[in-house]
Amino acid sequence: MRGVVMYAPGDVRVEEREDAKIVEPTDAVIRVTASCICGSDLWPYRGVEALDGPTPMGHEYIGIVEQVGDDVRNIKVGDYVVGSFVASDNTCEICQAGYQSRCIHNVMMGSVGTQAELARIPLADGTLVATPGTPDEDLIPSLLAASDVLGTGWFAAVAAEAGPGKTVAVVGDGAVGLSAVLAAKQLGAERIIAFSRHPERQALAREFGATDIIEERGDAGAARVKELTGGYGAHGVVEAVGTEESMWQAIRSSRPGGYVGYVGVTHGVELNGLDLFFTGVHLHGGPAPVRRFLPELIQLIWDRTIDPGKVFDLTLPLDQAAEGYKAMDERRATKVLLTL
Repeated sequence: MRGVVMYAPGDVRVEEREDAKIVEPTDAVIRVTASCICGSDLWPYRGVEALDGPTPMGHEYIGIVEQVGDDVRNIKVGDYVVGSFVASDNTCEICQAGYQSRCIHNVMMGSVGTQAELARIPLADGTLVATPGTPDEDLIPSLLAASDVLGTGWFAAVAAEAGPGKTVAVVGDGAVGLSAVLAAKQLGAERIIAFSRHPERQALAREFGATDIIEERGDAGAARVKELTGGYGAHGVVEAVGTEESMWQAIRSSRPGGYVGYVGVTHGVELNGLDLFFTGVHLHGGPAPVRRFLPELIQLIWDRTIDPGKVFDLTLPLDQAAEGYKAMDERRATKVLLTL
């Protein structure tokens, strides 16, 4: 099978990999119909995260089930499925509490590499959700978004306590941040403030439900949120970047007693305890439990209530994955969809 492999920072290749196969009786193998490049894939691409030799890439996926292990009961061959970027059994106490991404048996799908023609899905019964049928072609981008960025943005908005009467600010205008804007709108937030300096992303943020756009960053950006909210700050803030500056921007944009939902994969973030102590904010986040939200998100997409696939602004065949990484690294693309 063809698959994307990263050899070194900036060195992405599409090459023949061994076909995915059943390893554990709880596995399934899917034929991937679409995959994509995640902002977190850029960390090793830029050399911020170390690579341990040639590494299969990708953790977002949709596709058709081709094989199932002997212990798989709920998923069958021929199902069109969406899965989370973290495999989970969906039965342990952590999963039952709604935190499937931290399942005691979790498998990070990045270790599998789903930017490929085939993918082994561990814990298939707990990880995969079948769509109501074979989706129309135009729904595929949105269903793919549900595998990670939509589910992650949704969790961030939930963690930020987005809801009726609330003001929510979103730090980060990538695919996750934009998805968080969409989620906050769907959850009923009254006012949604998006931080963005890019006109095309500002336009999509407004389409998804943003009521205000702020171009300032850091403390200046937080000050603008306070200014827009009568000095109080937002009821909830989404942090969707992962740097120390963005984390403090989110915390300082929140009012005392407010909620910060942080989902940006952190790099070099250290929070001074005393400074944090006096903010009085709630911090809640981490790897998003996408599986918790998948049934609801799939139905919203199927019913055409939401169209999160608009975060994809460049579509390329799998063989051109290297160009997709380059386009996202150079910010010529918000998110790249790879067709197979």
